[in-house]
Amino acid sequence: MNRIPFVSILLFASNSLWAQTPPPAPSPSPKESPPATVEYDTRWGAKIPMRDKVELNATLYLPKSKEQTPPKTPVIFTLTPYISDTYHSRAAYFASHGYAFALVDVRGRGNSSGEFEPFANEARDGYDVVEWLARQPFCDGKVAMWGGSYAGFDQWATAKELPPHLAAIVPAAAAHPPLDYPSYNNVGMTYDMQWFTLTSGRAAQNNLFGDQKFWRTKFLEAYKKHIAFKSLDSFVGNPSVNFQRILKHPMADAYYDAMVPTIDQFKKITLPILTITGQYDGDELGALTFYRDHIANASPETRAKHFLIIGPWDHAGTRTPTDEAAGVKFGSASMLDLNDLHRQWYDWTMKNGPKPEFLKNQVVYYLLAPGNTGANGEWKYADSLEALTANPRTFYLDSKNGDANGVFRSGSLSEKQPSEGSDSFTYDPLDTTRGETVDGIDPKEKIAHINQSYALSIGNDGLVYHTEPLPNETPLIGCPLLTLWVSIDTPDTDLSADLYEIQPDGTSIWLWSDLRRLRYRESLRQEKLVKPGEIVRCDFNPGLFVARRLMKGSRVRVVVSSPNSILWQKNYNSGGVVAEETAKDARTCYVQIHHDAAHASAIQLPLR
Repeated sequence: MNRIPFVSILLFASNSLWAQTPPPAPSPSPKESPPATVEYDTRWGAKIPMRDKVELNATLYLPKSKEQTPPKTPVIFTLTPYISDTYHSRAAYFASHGYAFALVDVRGRGNSSGEFEPFANEARDGYDVVEWLARQPFCDGKVAMWGGSYAGFDQWATAKELPPHLAAIVPAAAAHPPLDYPSYNNVGMTYDMQWFTLTSGRAAQNNLFGDQKFWRTKFLEAYKKHIAFKSLDSFVGNPSVNFQRILKHPMADAYYDAMVPTIDQFKKITLPILTITGQYDGDELGALTFYRDHIANASPETRAKHFLIIGPWDHAGTRTPTDEAAGVKFGSASMLDLNDLHRQWYDWTMKNGPKPEFLKNQVVYYLLAPGNTGANGEWKYADSLEALTANPRTFYLDSKNGDANGVFRSGSLSEKQPSEGSDSFTYDPLDTTRGETVDGIDPKEKIAHINQSYALSIGNDGLVYHTEPLPNETPLIGCPLLTLWVSIDTPDTDLSADLYEIQPDGTSIWLWSDLRRLRYRESLRQEKLVKPGEIVRCDFNPGLFVARRLMKGSRVRVVVSSPNSILWQKNYNSGGVVAEETAKDARTCYVQIHHDAAHASAIQLPLR
């Protein structure tokens, strides 16, 4: 998962799975369309009353008009915990293009009153903001929302309350509690404390938040000392009510259910929606989960108004596109002017303007070019995500004599199912080697997605599998899914899986990752510890979308291990409350991955 101030904190995880969360969006880059002139006025310190008498603070940006009585206009707003001034340039752009824009601090942040409890109040508050804006003399009765990450989540949270004057939303990189934040599939992340520090108090904490050397040093120190996860807030010097609150909800439950739409609410959300995410977006899981849940429950008429864009971008790129991320190059075609696309979307949905030409079909995705030059990447279209991701090919895990413990002694991925065999590795929670030698060093953010240090560190503590070289250039378009048949000798452990393209010259391109806690293998809502020796099924099926043309001669690599990282809550394998575990609870876990006739561990790859 990734992030840094005003982008996404690129803390390089040992298993390439990024700690997703909602940091602020950057200001528009020179390649986006800023306002040519100052064609707006501001009203600073507007107070928006909530139903419980809390007042949210807003800065209003209003289009200039030469008329004595300015014409009414639709209003766009962003509801943010990152201090409204962060988005000044966005508001200025839209106000200069004929829209009133409101930058609104969530309760308890910036100049808003109340207490900040992440994700808990945005649904009701969002409703009240919509209806207050709709009553203002500058509004024509239509209100829309803008924003990504946290401000992508709160668009869905607001929409589920069905405010009458909400006319359209554009949720980008929407976080989805608790699937991708504040935990990932019920596995906690140390980044929580970095983010809770960013959002502590009422003022901005961007410099402390962005000091990656400090956070990497503190997380490594806690990791080496085997500090209980529940003590991480005090350990980093910021005892946090919000951090302690989430520890009381270690799995999906009613607390998180209240934050996101129910099935019935999804059915009633009928407004136009433009969902945006990226293949390297740390909140792709959240964005696509919201999208799929809405499409699954909406009428055909409503589905026709919901469009999906999957760019190649990272988390920040879903608002300010760049032509590469962490060493992976996308090409110039990926550089959409998203401000302009948003403007066209609002013109279409609220001003009877023409439909944006870019939205030629319901699903728009970016197909990355072979190699890593970025040249010849292109936008492609599909009628639906479901049709686009159908019919994957199955590759079975296999090995010779149970030997798959490393990049240079790997097992195989073959379309021929093996009849017998298993591979094994050992996870010792007290072994801090990988945290010190891979995570704890300079993460080299610019090349993280092509860095092979994690894969090369695998020995008896993980497994590696490769396909044969591809005979031709081969598009990989869809959502990989890995099924492992596992037995362990402890009540619980965590498992991670990573997918790479290894090009003919040895270049590695990270494609996909997933992480699972074995006690939640059947449900994120109920734990079920493992009986020693019992063979259980564990599916790695996050539904994350990949679209890349793999080079002729490339191989596909799968790495399986237990995350032993400074970025993840450590599972000490005891079967107890993981947040409370320390070195005294540690149990070494012997993991077997079975690939016999009755237990066919395999990965489904959407190779075309």
